[in-house]
Order: sequence, then C-alpha cells, then structure tokens
Amino acid sequence: MAASEISFDDVSYEEDILRNPFSLKHWWWYLEFKSKAPKKVRYTIYERAVKNLPGSYKLWFKYLNERAFDCRNSSLEDPLFEATNAAFERALITMHKMPRIWVDYLKFLISQKRVTQIRRAFDRALRSLPITQHNRVWPLYLKFVHSARIPELAVRVYRRYLKIEPDRVEEFVDYLKKIKSWDEAASQLAELVNSDKFVSQYGKSKYDLWKELLNIITKNPGSIKSLDVDAVIRSGIRRFPHQVGHLWCALAEFYVTDGRFIKSKDIYEEALNTVSTVRDFSVVFDAYSQYEESMLAAKMEIMEAEGEDEDDGSGSGLTAADEVDWRIMRLENLTERHPLLLNSVLLRQNPHNVEEWHKRVLLFKKDPIKAITTFSKAVATVDPQEATGKPHTLWVAFAHFYEEHNDLKNARVIFQKATKVGYKGVDDLSSVWCAWAEMELRHKQYDRAREVMKRACVAPDRARHTTTDNKNDTSIKVQKRLYKSTKLWALYADLEESLGTLDSCQAVYESMIDLKVVTPQIVLNYATLLEENKFFERAFRAYEKGLDLFHFPHAFPIWIAYLKRFLQRYKGKKKERARDLFEQAVSKVTKKNARRMYLLYAKFEEDYGLARRAMNVLSRACKAVDPKERAVMYSIYIQRVSDLFGVTKSREIYHDAIRQLPQKDLKPMCLKYANLERRLGEIDRARSIYQYTAQYCSPERDADFWDSWRDFEIQHGNEETYTEMLRVKRSVMGQFATVQLLPTDVIAKAKPPKDRKRKRQNTDEMQILEDEKANADGPAPAPTPVPAAQEKPKQNGAATKNPEEIDFDDDDIDVEEKPVPEAVFGGAASGADSGLGARERFKRQKA
Repeated sequence: MAASEISFDDVSYEEDILRNPFSLKHWWWYLEFKSKAPKKVRYTIYERAVKNLPGSYKLWFKYLNERAFDCRNSSLEDPLFEATNAAFERALITMHKMPRIWVDYLKFLISQKRVTQIRRAFDRALRSLPITQHNRVWPLYLKFVHSARIPELAVRVYRRYLKIEPDRVEEFVDYLKKIKSWDEAASQLAELVNSDKFVSQYGKSKYDLWKELLNIITKNPGSIKSLDVDAVIRSGIRRFPHQVGHLWCALAEFYVTDGRFIKSKDIYEEALNTVSTVRDFSVVFDAYSQYEESMLAAKMEIMEAEGEDEDDGSGSGLTAADEVDWRIMRLENLTERHPLLLNSVLLRQNPHNVEEWHKRVLLFKKDPIKAITTFSKAVATVDPQEATGKPHTLWVAFAHFYEEHNDLKNARVIFQKATKVGYKGVDDLSSVWCAWAEMELRHKQYDRAREVMKRACVAPDRARHTTTDNKNDTSIKVQKRLYKSTKLWALYADLEESLGTLDSCQAVYESMIDLKVVTPQIVLNYATLLEENKFFERAFRAYEKGLDLFHFPHAFPIWIAYLKRFLQRYKGKKKERARDLFEQAVSKVTKKNARRMYLLYAKFEEDYGLARRAMNVLSRACKAVDPKERAVMYSIYIQRVSDLFGVTKSREIYHDAIRQLPQKDLKPMCLKYANLERRLGEIDRARSIYQYTAQYCSPERDADFWDSWRDFEIQHGNEETYTEMLRVKRSVMGQFATVQLLPTDVIAKAKPPKDRKRKRQNTDEMQILEDEKANADGPAPAPTPVPAAQEKPKQNGAATKNPEEIDFDDDDIDVEEKPVPEAVFGGAASGADSGLGARERFKRQKA
C-alpha cells in the first residue's frame, strides 16, 4: 500500500503489523477497522495479509467471499471475475484440502457458465479432497451436469459417481429416461434386476423394476441395441411365474411395436401353449384377440382407402380384400380354439385331472380320430395313484366310444387292458368289470356277460380259508383284492338270478357269504329267492348265516324279516323255536331298535302263546327301550294289561312307570293314573296322586297340571281340599322360586343323599312309592319325598311367617272311605278283601 493511501488513523495498525506481520489478530483488527474503505484498499490489505499468512483459512475464506459478493451484479465480461478466479486459484495452492473453499469456487464458476473450466475444476476438487469429503462435491457436480444439458457429459459423470455410490443408480436411470437415452437406461435396469444385492432406495421391488424395464423396451424397440430383448423377457418369465401372462404380452408387444407382426403372432401362440394358469391364459388370450382385432381394423381402413383390388403391400400377392378375409378367418379360428386352449392349460396344471380329459374328448366329438388319440394320450398320461377323480372312467368311456361306433371287438380289447391297470382302490377295478358286463348285456351277449363276471369273481384258494379283510391292504395288487368287492358280487348274483339256474345262483350267494362280502340287503335277497322257490328252511338258514356275519344295528332288518317270515310260515306250530329266536334277538338288540322287536315278540305271545308271557315281554320292553321311548312303551303296556286283565291290574304298572320314567315324562303318566282312579271312584287315591305329582310341576311352567287338579277339586272336593290344593300350590311355587335363586353349589349341598332313609310321621301310599323310587335311584329325582299337602316344610332357625298361609291341622281331617262296587273289579278282588277299601287293599299289597 502506498504511503499516500495510509491515513493518520491507519498508522497504529500499520505499526502493529510491522512489528507482528504473522499475527492474525492484528490483520483482522486492521480489516475490521477498514470495513468501510473502498474495495481496492481492502483487497490490498487482504493480499498483504494472505501473503504473510498463506495458511490462514479464516483470512482466505473472508477474502474470497467478499470478492465473490462484489461480483454478483457485474457482467460476466468484467475483469473482476478473472481477478476473483485468480484469487481462488492462489488460495487453493495452500487451501486445496479445504472442501468449503472448493465448493465456493465451484459455485462461483457455475455462475460464470464456463463448462470446460467448471468440469476441470470439479475434477481437480475430486482429486484434491479425500474421498470422505467427496459427498460435499458430488451433489453440486450432478446439479451442474443437469443444468448444463450436455447428455454425454452427464452420462460420463454419472458413471464415475456410481462407482462410489452404486445405490444411486435409480437417479441415473431417471436422468437417462429424461434425456431419452433408452438403450443406456435399459442396460442399467437390466443390471439392477439381475443384481441380488441391490435394494431400491425408492422401495421398488424386483418386479417393479422389471415392469419399468419392459415399459422402456416395448415402447422403444428401435432404440434398444445393447440388450437381447427376447432373452431378457424370457428370463423374466422364468423368474416371475406369477406374472407370466403379462411378460408374454410384453414380449409380443415389443415385436408389434418393432413392426415384426409375424413374430408377435408366434409369440402369442407360444404363450397360449405354455402358460399353466387360467389367469395368465386369460391375459394372453385377451391381448391376442385385441391384436387380431386391431390388425383387422387396420387392414379394413387400408382397403377402404386404397380399394379392394390393390395389393396389400406385404409382398404376399394378396389383395386388400383377401387380406381382410384372411384376418377374419384367423380371428374366428382363435375364438373357436378358446375351449381347447383353456383345457390344455388346465391339463398342464394337473395332467392327472380325469374330468378335464373327459372335457377334452368332448371337444373332439365330431372328429373320431382326434378323440381316439386323446383317449390314448389320457390313459397313458393319468397315473391312477395320483389321479384327481376316477381314472377308471377314462377306460370305460374309451370302450363306450368304440361301442357307440359298433366296434365291440376293440371295446373288449380296451376293457381287457383296463382290467390290468394298477388302480388305487378295488372299487375302480370292479367298476371296469361291471361296465364290461353291462356292455355285453346291452348287446344281448348274455353268456359273455356271465363269463366276464365269473372271471372277475374268481377268489384265490387261500382267500376262502382266511378271516382277515385284505380289501384295503395297499401292499397287495388291486387285481388280487378284487374278489372282496361287494359291488362286483352283487352284479354277478343279479345276473345268475336273472339268467342262470337256481343252483348256480345259490352257489354265488353261498360264495359271497363264505367270503363275507354280503350286505344285509343281499342276505334278504338271497332268503327271498329261496322262499319264492319254496325252500323255506334254506331261507331260514340263509337268515342265520347273515346274522352270524352282522351285529346290531345292521342285523336288525335281518332279524325282523327272519321273525316275520318264520311266524308267517309256522304261525303257532313251533312256539318254542319261535320263542328261542325272539330271545336271541332281544338279548342282542340295541335300545334304539328294542321297541319294535319287543312289540313283535309280545304280539306273537298274544296270538299264539300266553297273555301272561306277553305282559312279561312288555314289562321287559319297558326297561330295555331307549329312555326317550319308555313313556310310549309304558302306555302300550298299560293299554294291553287293561284290555286283557282289567283296569285295576294296571295300577302296578303305573307304579313301576312312575319309578322308572324321567321327570319330563312323569306328569302325563301321573295325570293318566289320576284319571283312572277318578273313573274308578277312588277320589282319595286320585288326590294323593295329584299331591305327589305337584312337587315336580311348576305353577308357571305346568299350568295344565294345576288346572286339571283345580277342576278335580271343584268336581270331587270341598272347601277344605280346595284350600289345601291352593296351599300346596303356594308351597311348590316358593320351592321352585328358591331353587331358581339359590346358587348351584348351595343346592347341591342342600340335597340329601339318595340312599338315606327318610322318616316322616304322616305317610301314605304315595310316600311308599316315592321312597322306593329314591332308593332305586330312578331317573326322576324327588326334591320332596312326600306330598306337600301332608308335611309342612321344616326351616332351620327362626321361621318366617307367611301372612297369606292358612294354618291347617292335618289330624282333624277325616277321610270318609266308600266301598267300590264289586262289578268294577270283576273277579280280581278276593273274598277276604272284598269289604276293604282301595287304600287298605293297596297297603296290604305293598306289605
């Protein structure tokens, strides 16, 4: 700085600098003091400072920023830019490791739009800075190449950038798509798709990248030079099986866009013949149809524009009209082939699908040669062990096809081959033999049909002496297990019964019984056949053989038929034998079937035996039948006893029924019993029955019972008995209300043991019945063991007084007993008891 430029105020700063030229703070104080001086003066001070302190980042940073700031409104031709560039270059001699200096310099150069100088400065910066600080430079470099609009420069810069940041390749692809560099973009995407380590920063999947690649390829086929498009897309088809249809369509679209229409057609056809799912088939078929329709529309437009007689320009020699007709024919052919192509897809999914093979044969119904070829391919392809459906139906349908064309010889050959196939189950093989025999019957070849069934039903010698059932033993060939097929033997028996002799038919049935391949119905058929031919004893033996093979419930129809036929044949001539048969039947019968069996037994005893035996049978039936049918059985028993021995004999049965029946059936039975006693004039007994039944009947749920008792008291009682009925009703209502309110565990603890003998002061006949029922642990629980009218409920502790309760003294009630006329009992009443009332006689019977 010249002496003339130094003012009096600057002297002190200059002296300090002269004394300490390498002191940063003195230079800094001097610059702050000269902050408002002209820029030329400040630049001179800066230059002097950085000359003495060339390694001071603070001085250089402030100096360079100030120079760049002063250039902001200047023209690019201003020498000030060159001076500032020179200052930056001088600074970088010592500050080349400072990224901020480089960034400021690069930004300053970018503002000057000097591409070559900028590019070289960026390269120098990248060479000078350590690689850990390159992230400060590359974003600015990429921004520069985007703004420079020089594609070749940008591609080269991106390639260098991706060497240190390979994960940013998607940005490069986006830029390539922006500049329409399709070949380079496709190459980069292909590398990404094939890289197993690449993870998209945008969250794209491999298939998303594939779609992006396909979109570039199919829309710009002429620009793709570095990739084998066909190989790329085919590799995608193998790699993404869930999108096969879309990938095939993309490949075909590539050739369509490229103008290679014949090749695109071949691609569509190849796709239809290779896809293995209905979804992919639908995608390809729809695209193929649209392609053909668009080509047809284009040809029609050309024909309308140029005329029908003009050549189509393809070099084929066809006129435009011929070309249109040919396109229409191709489209119609494609539509007609749709069912066949779809069937092929389903068979590629599962070649062992029997149903789809049947559908395929129907498609060739009008072409016998193709139908036979399809049948042959089907039976050769389908593995019976893996088949979906019934594989034997293919063989049967194949034989029926020859039969429909009157070629029985070949049909028999097919059946013969079908019998040697290793089916999964015996039923498949037996169905083949049955179909063969039925074919012979349709053509009235009866002897052949019998011979076929005879061959099928040959049993190995060892099979007749073994007791094991090897029908389902898969370790044995199905042909060696065929003799255990009931279906086969049943058809054989029907043939012999219709076409053979009685002896041959009987031999077949006996063989079935020996091999244990009969069913209850077959046993019944065999016995019916013998009965029709008057061989009754043989029929009975057939029934017995069937009973040896089956147990209840399967033996039930055999027993019923056997017993009915026996009774129909002998009636009452062989009673002991009949009784023995009935005893065998009822000893094995289940509860579900016991009712019908016992009723048949009782009917036999009534018709041909003794009434006492019949009643004994009914008594046993009441205990043997299902609990749900026990009430009905007791009703039948009571009715028969009343018809045979008089109504008074039914009392014991009523007592037994009350002990045995479940609680839900107890009320109807007791009402019947009470009505009986009322008809006999035993009013007290009827009232006791009502009192006993009341403890099981809720006034809310069983209103019909209480209405019946009320009507009874109105008709036969008096004020006291009616009031007693109301008291019992209130007591029972309170009892049921208490049971509903108390917890379950409290009720369980409050229940007395069933085997405890209950002692009561006032007992009558109904109390005896209830005690016996409780001791026998009958199905109907007795919450209160005596009638509510004869014992007041006992309460622990202080009794709660019911203001509505009527206090009665039971000892003051006098019951007047009236004798029942002897005509009611007939001869049932003995002379010694003729003067006693019903109550006393009942007590003596129980005693």
